[in-house]
Amino acid sequence: MTAAALLAGLAVLLACAAWRELAAVLERPSAAGTPAAISMRSRRAAATALRLGVPARLRRAGLEGRVPLAAILLAKLACGALGALVALAAAPAAPGRLPLVVALGLPAAGFLVPDALLERMARRRHRHLVGALPDALDLLAVSVAAGRSPLAGFSQVAASRGGPLSRELAVAVAEVGCGERQATALRRLRERAPGPELAAVCAAIERSARLGSPLAEQLHRQGSSLRRAQRRTVEERAAKAAPKIQLVVALVLVPSVLLMIVAGLVANADRLLGGF
Repeated sequence: MTAAALLAGLAVLLACAAWRELAAVLERPSAAGTPAAISMRSRRAAATALRLGVPARLRRAGLEGRVPLAAILLAKLACGALGALVALAAAPAAPGRLPLVVALGLPAAGFLVPDALLERMARRRHRHLVGALPDALDLLAVSVAAGRSPLAGFSQVAASRGGPLSRELAVAVAEVGCGERQATALRRLRERAPGPELAAVCAAIERSARLGSPLAEQLHRQGSSLRRAQRRTVEERAAKAAPKIQLVVALVLVPSVLLMIVAGLVANADRLLGGF
């Protein structure tokens, strides 16, 4: 128990020291030191974030450029310090050999909480993006069939719809408008919205530009395929929901009905027994 408390206290001290080191990155130049020192601290924070995979998570969650890397690192350290404080109080009360596990596990779990939240946001964003993709592909196919370029179709989809898909398509259109090559804009689009669905769309556009294959037909096929996949997903969820509903009926509704019947019998027991 004493060793667990010492470990938890050491984790708190290390977290506070790291927090102080990273907080210097967010300070103003007049208070942080020379520009060379500021640049060194910024590079150090960026290298730490890169090793922890923070930029990739921010990109998948759609927060790249809106949330600074240092803020995520500070959040991770704050959650780790909070986990260490909880471990400091919980480890002495744990039985057997669990104090060591609690003292080490809670700070580590707190340190990983921001990563888990970012991954959850990325999954939700991916679901919304894929859900809006079939209708967007139909609109893009109509635009391409009318003789417009795929980027013009992207612009039309971005203007007519909302959500993460429209924002990503608008970014791709803006990059091309600023002089970027279409292939580079599509590659960055795949990086910002990873997944086989949008990657297949970008591959079809690149293949059509390279080989001259009809793009509208490919987009229609991809949209139909995505709708079938979404329909299968809904059917699978409905099939999984049926046993859960039966379990609720068996464990909650049926006993409640039986309790009502028993309560009625008990309340009228004198009448029922009076006839004998």
